Amino acid sequence: MFRKVIVGVVAVVGLSAGVVPAADAAPQEVVQLGGVHGEQLGGLTELVVQRILIGDDVAASKYFSGKPVDDPVREQQILTSVRASALQLGIDPDETAAFFQAQIDASKVVQRGLLAYWAAHPDKAPTSGPDLTVIRAKLDALTTQLLAELVRVDNLRHSGLRCDIALVIADATTGARHHLDPLHREALRTASTATC
Repeated sequence: MFRKVIVGVVAVVGLSAGVVPAADAAPQEVVQLGGVHGEQLGGLTELVVQRILIGDDVAASKYFSGKPVDDPVREQQILTSVRASALQLGIDPDETAAFFQAQIDASKVVQRGLLAYWAAHPDKAPTSGPDLTVIRAKLDALTTQLLAELVRVDNLRHSGLRCDIALVIADATTGARHHLDPLHREALRTASTATC
Protein backbone atom coordinates (compact mmCIF):
# COMPACT_ATOMS: atom_id res chain seq x y z
CA MET A 1 0.00 0.00 0.00
CA PHE A 2 2.77 2.41 0.98
CA ARG A 3 4.60 1.75 -2.31
CA LYS A 4 1.39 2.50 -4.27
CA VAL A 5 1.15 5.87 -2.52
CA ILE A 6 4.77 6.63 -3.42
CA VAL A 7 4.19 5.66 -7.05
CA GLY A 8 1.14 7.92 -7.20
CA VAL A 9 2.94 10.87 -5.62
CA VAL A 10 5.98 10.51 -7.85
CA ALA A 11 3.79 10.16 -10.94
CA VAL A 12 1.76 13.27 -10.12
CA VAL A 13 4.75 15.36 -9.06
CA GLY A 14 6.85 14.01 -11.90
CA LEU A 15 4.33 14.81 -14.59
CA SER A 16 3.53 18.26 -13.25
CA ALA A 17 7.14 19.25 -12.63
CA GLY A 18 8.77 17.47 -15.52
CA VAL A 19 10.67 15.17 -13.14
CA VAL A 20 10.19 12.00 -15.16
CA PRO A 21 12.03 12.52 -18.46
CA ALA A 22 10.66 11.45 -21.82
CA ALA A 23 11.83 8.16 -23.29
CA ASP A 24 14.29 10.02 -25.52
CA ALA A 25 15.81 12.09 -22.71
CA ALA A 26 19.57 12.25 -22.45
CA PRO A 27 20.88 9.49 -20.15
CA GLN A 28 23.09 11.94 -18.20
CA GLU A 29 20.06 13.99 -17.14
CA VAL A 30 19.82 14.34 -13.36
CA VAL A 31 16.35 13.81 -11.96
CA GLN A 32 15.73 15.26 -8.50
CA LEU A 33 12.81 14.94 -6.16
CA GLY A 34 13.22 16.03 -2.59
CA GLY A 35 16.97 15.51 -2.69
CA VAL A 36 16.71 12.09 -4.33
CA HIS A 37 18.58 11.68 -7.59
CA GLY A 38 16.77 9.33 -9.98
CA GLU A 39 20.02 8.21 -11.53
CA GLN A 40 21.25 6.77 -8.22
CA LEU A 41 19.48 3.50 -9.01
CA GLY A 42 19.53 4.05 -12.77
CA GLY A 43 22.60 1.86 -13.33
CA LEU A 44 21.16 -0.99 -11.30
CA THR A 45 17.76 -0.70 -12.97
CA GLU A 46 19.35 -0.63 -16.43
CA LEU A 47 21.11 -3.94 -15.70
CA VAL A 48 17.88 -5.38 -14.30
CA VAL A 49 16.06 -4.48 -17.52
CA GLN A 50 18.85 -5.98 -19.63
CA ARG A 51 18.46 -9.20 -17.67
CA ILE A 52 14.69 -9.11 -18.14
CA LEU A 53 15.08 -8.66 -21.90
CA ILE A 54 17.38 -11.69 -22.05
CA GLY A 55 14.35 -13.59 -20.73
CA ASP A 56 12.96 -13.36 -24.28
CA ASP A 57 15.90 -15.43 -25.54
CA VAL A 58 15.55 -17.88 -22.65
CA ALA A 59 11.87 -18.32 -23.53
CA ALA A 60 12.70 -18.88 -27.21
CA SER A 61 15.33 -21.45 -26.28
CA LYS A 62 12.92 -23.29 -24.00
CA TYR A 63 10.16 -23.08 -26.62
CA PHE A 64 12.30 -25.17 -28.96
CA SER A 65 13.98 -27.41 -26.39
CA GLY A 66 10.80 -28.13 -24.43
CA LYS A 67 12.68 -27.51 -21.17
CA PRO A 68 10.53 -26.27 -18.28
CA VAL A 69 10.59 -22.65 -17.13
CA ASP A 70 11.62 -23.71 -13.62
CA ASP A 71 15.20 -24.93 -13.21
CA PRO A 72 15.68 -25.41 -9.46
CA VAL A 73 19.25 -26.73 -9.79
CA ARG A 74 20.41 -23.72 -11.83
CA GLU A 75 18.55 -21.32 -9.53
CA GLN A 76 20.20 -22.78 -6.45
CA GLN A 77 23.62 -22.53 -8.11
CA ILE A 78 23.02 -18.84 -8.80
CA LEU A 79 21.81 -18.11 -5.27
CA THR A 80 24.69 -20.00 -3.66
CA SER A 81 27.18 -18.17 -5.87
CA VAL A 82 25.78 -14.68 -5.18
CA ARG A 83 25.71 -15.36 -1.44
CA ALA A 84 29.41 -16.22 -1.54
CA SER A 85 30.16 -13.16 -3.69
CA ALA A 86 28.18 -10.92 -1.34
CA LEU A 87 30.29 -12.06 1.62
CA GLN A 88 33.47 -11.26 -0.30
CA LEU A 89 32.09 -7.87 -1.38
CA GLY A 90 30.93 -6.90 2.11
CA ILE A 91 27.19 -6.77 1.44
CA ASP A 92 24.45 -8.76 3.12
CA PRO A 93 24.25 -12.28 1.61
CA ASP A 94 20.58 -12.80 2.49
CA GLU A 95 19.53 -9.49 0.93
CA THR A 96 21.69 -10.24 -2.11
CA ALA A 97 20.11 -13.68 -2.53
CA ALA A 98 16.64 -12.13 -2.18
CA PHE A 99 17.51 -9.56 -4.86
CA PHE A 100 18.66 -12.28 -7.27
CA GLN A 101 15.64 -14.44 -6.47
CA ALA A 102 13.54 -11.48 -7.61
CA GLN A 103 15.56 -11.35 -10.85
CA ILE A 104 14.97 -15.07 -11.42
CA ASP A 105 11.26 -14.62 -10.71
CA ALA A 106 11.12 -11.70 -13.17
CA SER A 107 12.68 -13.85 -15.89
CA LYS A 108 10.02 -16.49 -15.22
CA VAL A 109 7.30 -13.85 -15.67
CA VAL A 110 8.68 -13.13 -19.15
CA GLN A 111 9.20 -16.79 -20.03
CA ARG A 112 5.73 -17.89 -18.94
CA GLY A 113 4.11 -14.92 -20.63
CA LEU A 114 5.86 -15.47 -23.94
CA LEU A 115 5.41 -19.25 -23.93
CA ALA A 116 1.68 -18.81 -23.29
CA TYR A 117 1.43 -16.21 -26.04
CA TRP A 118 3.27 -18.41 -28.55
CA ALA A 119 1.10 -21.39 -27.63
CA ALA A 120 -2.00 -19.31 -28.37
CA HIS A 121 -0.46 -17.67 -31.47
CA PRO A 122 1.92 -20.17 -33.11
CA ASP A 123 2.29 -17.85 -36.11
CA LYS A 124 4.01 -15.32 -33.78
CA ALA A 125 6.41 -17.88 -32.26
CA PRO A 126 10.15 -17.58 -32.93
CA THR A 127 11.56 -19.58 -35.82
CA SER A 128 14.73 -20.57 -34.00
CA GLY A 129 15.90 -20.96 -30.44
CA PRO A 130 19.17 -19.51 -29.15
CA ASP A 131 21.70 -21.76 -27.42
CA LEU A 132 20.93 -21.72 -23.68
CA THR A 133 24.66 -22.05 -22.89
CA VAL A 134 25.38 -18.77 -24.69
CA ILE A 135 22.46 -17.08 -22.94
CA ARG A 136 23.68 -18.27 -19.54
CA ALA A 137 27.12 -16.80 -20.22
CA LYS A 138 25.42 -13.41 -20.80
CA LEU A 139 23.41 -13.83 -17.61
CA ASP A 140 26.56 -14.70 -15.65
CA ALA A 141 28.25 -11.53 -16.94
CA LEU A 142 25.21 -9.51 -15.89
CA THR A 143 25.33 -11.13 -12.44
CA THR A 144 28.85 -9.79 -11.96
CA GLN A 145 27.74 -6.31 -13.03
CA LEU A 146 24.65 -6.43 -10.83
CA LEU A 147 26.76 -7.39 -7.81
CA ALA A 148 29.05 -4.41 -8.44
CA GLU A 149 26.02 -2.11 -8.62
CA LEU A 150 24.58 -3.57 -5.42
CA VAL A 151 27.84 -2.67 -3.67
CA ARG A 152 27.71 0.85 -5.14
CA VAL A 153 24.13 1.53 -3.98
CA ASP A 154 24.21 -0.45 -0.74
CA ASN A 155 23.74 2.62 1.50
CA LEU A 156 20.85 3.90 -0.62
CA ARG A 157 19.15 0.49 -0.50
CA HIS A 158 18.97 0.84 3.28
CA SER A 159 17.65 4.42 3.31
CA GLY A 160 13.94 3.60 3.43
CA LEU A 161 11.78 6.19 1.68
CA ARG A 162 14.72 7.68 -0.24
CA CYS A 163 15.34 4.28 -1.84
CA ASP A 164 11.64 3.74 -2.58
CA ILE A 165 11.39 7.08 -4.38
CA ALA A 166 14.66 6.59 -6.27
CA LEU A 167 13.48 3.15 -7.37
CA VAL A 168 10.14 4.42 -8.67
CA ILE A 169 11.94 7.11 -10.68
CA ALA A 170 14.58 4.69 -12.00
CA ASP A 171 11.98 2.07 -12.96
CA ALA A 172 9.79 4.66 -14.71
CA THR A 173 12.61 6.28 -16.68
CA THR A 174 14.33 3.03 -17.62
CA GLY A 175 11.04 1.36 -18.56
CA ALA A 176 10.15 4.32 -20.76
CA ARG A 177 13.59 4.42 -22.37
CA HIS A 178 13.30 0.75 -23.32
CA HIS A 179 9.61 1.08 -24.35
CA LEU A 180 8.73 -1.92 -22.19
CA ASP A 181 5.42 -3.60 -23.00
CA PRO A 182 3.02 -4.66 -20.21
CA LEU A 183 4.64 -8.11 -19.82
CA HIS A 184 8.12 -6.68 -19.40
CA ARG A 185 6.83 -3.92 -17.09
CA GLU A 186 5.29 -6.63 -14.91
CA ALA A 187 8.66 -8.38 -14.90
CA LEU A 188 10.36 -5.12 -13.87
CA ARG A 189 7.92 -4.73 -10.98
CA THR A 190 8.74 -8.29 -9.91
CA ALA A 191 12.48 -7.70 -10.25
CA SER A 192 12.25 -4.53 -8.13
CA THR A 193 10.56 -6.13 -5.12
CA ALA A 194 13.83 -6.76 -3.26
CA THR A 195 15.76 -3.64 -4.28
CA CYS A 196 14.93 -1.44 -1.27
